[in-house]
Amino acid sequence: MTKEGQTGVCGATIDTIQARNLVRAIAAGAAAHSDHGRDMAFTLKAVANGETEGYYLRDVAKLRTVAARYDIPIEGRAPEEITNDLADLYISQFGQQRGEIVPIRNAPKKRQEIWKEQGVIPRGLDREVVEALHRTHIGDDQDPEHLLNHAVRTALADGWGGSMIATDAADILFGTPAPLLGEANLGVLKDNMVNVVVHGHEPTLSEMIVTASQHPEIIEYAKAAGADGISLSGHLLHCQ
Repeated sequence: MTKEGQTGVCGATIDTIQARNLVRAIAAGAAAHSDHGRDMAFTLKAVANGETEGYYLRDVAKLRTVAARYDIPIEGRAPEEITNDLADLYISQFGQQRGEIVPIRNAPKKRQEIWKEQGVIPRGLDREVVEALHRTHIGDDQDPEHLLNHAVRTALADGWGGSMIATDAADILFGTPAPLLGEANLGVLKDNMVNVVVHGHEPTLSEMIVTASQHPEIIEYAKAAGADGISLSGHLLHCQ
């Protein structure tokens, strides 16, 4: 795309600038999703050690399946012991500097071989985000193909790293999702109820709001204000 003379003072071409912008956008998304996974991992750790209230291990079968996949011993061990080891493994994936992130083994073998051949398997979740920002700083990586190679690595750190950790941890803590019949759009708002709409993507918060909305004292408080109760809805990610 770059024509002769169309370079910045640092020597960056149009292709380089576009590649840098894409890498930075991917890094931002990977940071958001991975931080979500980090929060879930620390919540798992807190539940395993009895350091929090209101959270439980609702899908022990999923816990055992995931732990076994990562070579964590499960036979003859209490769910809390298994959870503690799994949480430690998850937490280690963020600061890991070398090697390969463990959740990548969930991908099909053939796909893993392609990623390994291309050298794009993530080393650590935070590691790839930091390198993405480093490479895209002025005066650093100028090669658009090289930049896009790291874009793939950072994206994999998101999808097969932070997001995978967040998904499995959420299933263990809140139960594996199943299809439900529900309502959508503005029809969820009721004129006879106190309407609470939750927005965001942190289930550690939304699950507690669900619990609070069903508490008799809270319901009575709503009724004292003239409502029939509380209607809780999710916006964007929470509605999923």
